[in-house]
Amino acid sequence: MKVGVVYATPARQSWLTIDVPEGSTVKDAIEKSGILRQFPEIDLEAQKVGIYGKATTLEAVIEDGARIEIYRQITADPKTVRRRPREGAAPANGGAEG
Repeated sequence: MKVGVVYATPARQSWLTIDVPEGSTVKDAIEKSGILRQFPEIDLEAQKVGIYGKATTLEAVIEDGARIEIYRQITADPKTVRRRPREGAAPANGGAEG
């Protein structure tokens, strides 16, 4: 069966399509894909994985067509990032005085 294994950094992303036998796990597919050689910084013991955006375990059995995702650690609190004005962005009120 065919599955995809994806991983992205801010500078590079990779989507590999591979064939795996029935009954393969998330970990089996990741290891067979070779993505761990492309991105040696991946630590499966520390990083989370998912299938189509839903968190799962390395031991989960995958189905044909699954897209296995390896997630990076969050480096900034998304709530804080949203509150911070973007460089060059207009003020939230559009600069209008109230």
